[in-house]
Amino acid sequence: MRILAFSDLHMARNRAAEVVAASAEADLVIGAGDYCNMRQGLDEAMEMLSGITAPLVLIPGNAESAGELTDAAPEGVHVLHGTGMTVDGLRLFGLGYGVPVTPFGDWSCDMTDAEATELLDRCDGADILIAHSPPKGHGDVTSMGIAVGSVAVRDAIERLQPQFTFCGHIHDSWGYRGTIGRTQIANLGPRVNWFEAT
Repeated sequence: MRILAFSDLHMARNRAAEVVAASAEADLVIGAGDYCNMRQGLDEAMEMLSGITAPLVLIPGNAESAGELTDAAPEGVHVLHGTGMTVDGLRLFGLGYGVPVTPFGDWSCDMTDAEATELLDRCDGADILIAHSPPKGHGDVTSMGIAVGSVAVRDAIERLQPQFTFCGHIHDSWGYRGTIGRTQIANLGPRVNWFEAT
């Protein structure tokens, strides 16, 4: 299955247009959170992605809540947060929000690692884990050189060993690629990223 994945569009119309154009060649499109800015403009952000005709799976970032994303998502779009689904035999599980809690204030949709673990423990198997926040130690280094990723996400990867984990959130680490065991980890960023799932 040919998968197009992205994260952190943050209302960037040109980046959204690139994703929509590329999606014509995709069997599945995955968005790993942060479509708008500070809980504002989500309807407009979803309109920017409305040209995607392939199956589209989204998780919330810390810039939108799960409820807000579910309400704004176009008909037929699947929103995952502490939930999973299967697409053509491929098992997906999604976890949104900033994990651990960010310093950004009241607008940011965040969870502690303990809260994230409760949701991730619902998953007993996945081919692709979609998490807005990267796993601790992988694609999570800020411009200050601090690793701010999620222990809960890392533990889930170690337990589940999906083929891929897609994340975003830490802008300074966009483009990161690494592995935990057999799992390929990608901090996506607002660009067209292609993956082949088997």
